[in-house]
Amino acid sequence: MQLTWLLLLATILLPTTLIIFFHGKKCCDATSTGGKKRRRLPPGPATVPVIGNLLWVTNSGMDIMRAVRRLHARHGPLLGLRMGSRFEVMVADRRLAHAALVESGAAMANRPEFVSRGLLGLNSATISNSNYGPTWRLFRRNFVAEVAHPARLRMFALARAAVLTELKDKLRRRHEDGVDGADGAGTVVETFQYAMFFLLVAMCFGEVLDERAVRDIATAQRDLLLYSSTKLRVFAFLPAVTTRLFAGRMKALVSMRQRLKAIFMPLINARRERHGDDGGEKKTTKLPHSYVDTLLGLRINDDDSNGGGERALTDDEVVALCSEFLNGGTDTTSTALQWIMAELVKNPTIQDKLHDEIKSISGINTVGEVTEDELHKMPYLKAVVMEGLRRHPPGHFVLPHAPADDMELGGCVIPKGTLVNFMVADIGMDETTWERPREFVPERFMPGGDGEGVDITGTREIKMMPFGAGRRICPGLGVATLHLEYFVANLVAAFEWREAEGEEVDVDGEKLEFTVVMAKPLRARLLPRGVVCV
Repeated sequence: MQLTWLLLLATILLPTTLIIFFHGKKCCDATSTGGKKRRRLPPGPATVPVIGNLLWVTNSGMDIMRAVRRLHARHGPLLGLRMGSRFEVMVADRRLAHAALVESGAAMANRPEFVSRGLLGLNSATISNSNYGPTWRLFRRNFVAEVAHPARLRMFALARAAVLTELKDKLRRRHEDGVDGADGAGTVVETFQYAMFFLLVAMCFGEVLDERAVRDIATAQRDLLLYSSTKLRVFAFLPAVTTRLFAGRMKALVSMRQRLKAIFMPLINARRERHGDDGGEKKTTKLPHSYVDTLLGLRINDDDSNGGGERALTDDEVVALCSEFLNGGTDTTSTALQWIMAELVKNPTIQDKLHDEIKSISGINTVGEVTEDELHKMPYLKAVVMEGLRRHPPGHFVLPHAPADDMELGGCVIPKGTLVNFMVADIGMDETTWERPREFVPERFMPGGDGEGVDITGTREIKMMPFGAGRRICPGLGVATLHLEYFVANLVAAFEWREAEGEEVDVDGEKLEFTVVMAKPLRARLLPRGVVCV
């Protein structure tokens, strides 16, 4: 249906669009300020008026990523693409990525403007979608200081312990009941997703909720996320027209957002009431600190309010930031956790080496808990997590950037406001940087390895960038790595992870959902430590 409408639009608007397109292309390529010949735009494939490049129509999911890789091989590390009338640039070289994100960090720190965002009513500012400026700094500084700072992270230890207990219980029941397969074999990704969402909900709202409440939030959040990522792409093509043609999608989006708000507001108001008007606690909750608490205390400069003074965040703004919080840390972390555990199943000698380190530090022989303080003494655990993020980054692209002004990169001009993205997975698999890049080798991050001393932030140089790099690097980097180390260590301490009989683990097949997940979800045979396999 979508393709039919687009082809119809292309037929109707072809003559006018051709004139506009070729006139605009001539102006863009031929001249610049002062009438001088300016350098070319990044090269790319032929375009079709209205639609742009056909790869958006003829491909979907991972096929788009494979098509982009083929185009990079043909056109070089800088690739120019068009989606509708919007020009996009893909960067596949780590040095060009460093030049853009770090050396020219401030110049490349904006987000691209999407006309459809305003038409769809998606203008609530968040950390991820705000342009580089005061609002972004306020939101990011609040998150880094009040959630991601190690002292604050320790305040969520109760929630992490509760989630770990729940996760181990669910996995143990799989073993005992033989869920989804004989001998306790079963896919575990849904269990990981639930655990991570459970944890993020507790951190966000300050409550360790029951399973039904958590799943209600997860369903509403995921429905909105999946709908936005699969049904709204059409609005990138002539949004003034498509928002009328597909008005039903807009109504569905509004309905989903209202549903999410209705679920969030009682939890937000409960934290509001906790302090009362005078700042004194009126009632207690299970967690002493939450992300919502920090948002309720924020004051934002608003030129349109009360003569330009400061104001509190609106309910819609708080809801948007809470939704971003849950989105940002759930699928990414659970996806990375599944990939890492899959590699440990596939490579039992690595799993044994990791378990030996855990035992030597924590003294765990059967079932117990690795404490957060003990994680800092486990270099091989950190190497396993780093190799998992290099080999299987949850996102193969970062959130898109946009230059504040025309800028040069790699001998090409990138016009102001252009959507620019970076090939995260390809950079982490660069054969000129890594030995045997397709193999899972945690030892590369130990002394003497080709990854020794790698700066995951990319400040010195970019060799891998699972969290992005530069000024817009993911502020949850420290939160995510703590959670991965904590859960990987405890899952290996509690269980021996083996391949299920007849179920070979596929660590090469990929599928695009919100993140890049295993095409064949992990099915593992989990043996509680101390249990002899017969």
